[in-house]
Amino acid sequence: MSGNLLVGLATAPLLFNPLSANDQKYPYIRDARYFQNLDNGEIQCLLCPRKCIVTSNRRGYCGVRENQNGKFKTLVYGRLTSINNDPIEKKPLFHFLPGTTAISVSTSGCNLKCKFCQNWTLSQSRPEDLAFQYLAPEQLVKLTKNNSVSTIAYTYNEPTIFTEYILDTAAYGRDQGIRSVMISAGYINKEPLRDLCKVLDAIKIDFKAFSESFYKDIISGTLNPVLDTLVEIKSRGVWLEMVNLIIPTLNDNPAEIEKMCKWIITNLGNETPIHFTRFHPQYLLKNLPPTPVSSLEKAQKIALNSGIQYAYIGNVPGHSGENTNCPACGHELIVRKGFYILKNKLKNGKCPNCSKTIPGVWS
Repeated sequence: MSGNLLVGLATAPLLFNPLSANDQKYPYIRDARYFQNLDNGEIQCLLCPRKCIVTSNRRGYCGVRENQNGKFKTLVYGRLTSINNDPIEKKPLFHFLPGTTAISVSTSGCNLKCKFCQNWTLSQSRPEDLAFQYLAPEQLVKLTKNNSVSTIAYTYNEPTIFTEYILDTAAYGRDQGIRSVMISAGYINKEPLRDLCKVLDAIKIDFKAFSESFYKDIISGTLNPVLDTLVEIKSRGVWLEMVNLIIPTLNDNPAEIEKMCKWIITNLGNETPIHFTRFHPQYLLKNLPPTPVSSLEKAQKIALNSGIQYAYIGNVPGHSGENTNCPACGHELIVRKGFYILKNKLKNGKCPNCSKTIPGVWS
């Protein structure tokens, strides 16, 4: 195991001395939740819409949930591959404790395969492929408190696949005054999602496209379960923000973006923030150029014209589209540059000019 854990800046490497992936201690192998036993020793996982049927000594699609002779196990409970102290704006969450940081953790594995994944070395790896540090829930909460940070973020790879760890850590953290946020693609079934909503303070959903074909061809998933996830989160009262990574030629069609915005207003409300962020070629999608800033500006304009009150431009540091303005009077409220807050004029969550309440978690 490593020695003292030291929190670095957001740009720092891992906060620990990693264990070898061949370490022979197994505190991170725990009973999984959300499954049913079938005949012949098979197990059906009920965590995500894939509903994998897993035969003995095999794993599901995510690579981290295993049928061990009829017992379903998670292999990544507290098996952390990254621990960093990030600005909350990096998630991005713009209406959740602006200017603060979050201890951000990941494991290995994912239940999707996005061709453009920026964290593919984590998400597309199996647990035994990566160095790690085991931290029990109380250890992670203690680390967070000891570094005067008030939030834990479950992020980088897909947090759905380590739901058991989130449930325990977030519940313990809440008792200790630590908040929890999840950065997810939203490919999860309702029962585990409802359990997560009981202990999480905010969820940011990476919404890939308002297109079934995009979900099938580009990320190996399906659209409708993610739409259901968004509606469920909103109905549970957990703070929700969305990100839509705009990829040239694949999901930048104005008509599709307008259709998505209208769906958001109808099903989630016009105060749900959406971030249109810039794509950079990586992983399996290197044949396309970075998103033109004009495409992001067009998407933002479509959203605002549709009636969405908080539409942002991301991955373009210094762009005015990063800022929060009052939708009632237009007053400039929060000025950002990249992941940092330059000005925050909110007064008790309200516009100081017209007293409009701005939705979010501000304290």
